[in-house]
Amino acid sequence: MNLKDIQSLIEFISGSDIHEIKIQIGNTKIQVKNQKKFLNPISSLNEKNKIHPSISDFSDRFYNNKKNQKESDEYLTIKSPMIGTFYRKPHPDQETFVKIGDKIKKGTKVCVIEAMKLFNEIESEVDGEIVKILVENASPVDYDQPLFLLNPLL
Repeated sequence: MNLKDIQSLIEFISGSDIHEIKIQIGNTKIQVKNQKKFLNPISSLNEKNKIHPSISDFSDRFYNNKKNQKESDEYLTIKSPMIGTFYRKPHPDQETFVKIGDKIKKGTKVCVIEAMKLFNEIESEVDGEIVKILVENASPVDYDQPLFLLNPLL
């Protein structure tokens, strides 16, 4: 479960009449309590055994994220080594560094990240084939954010 999912859950709980929720998926356990006082404790008791559709939606979304994570575990991930702006091209008039399906070698430039007016070329540390590009061109990226998925070439 990633931080965004946890934040979404907390925001949802704080804006609802749900008093407490416990979630366990694999080894991950989360318990969120809403300290807000209920206006009508009787209606809260009556709804205690019902599953709110939004909670079900959240669980489905979390399950799908875990499923996507398992798929991405098959691949190697190129992550951002810094905070900055991600660019797929060395210059707006030039071709992208890599495309989906490209076979790359260790040391191949895959993108540029601009940080404080410095353009840092990011290179692959392994041989592989680009399977997925996870960030849009000219988007901000965080440290350690996944940028590309690679199918490793042995």
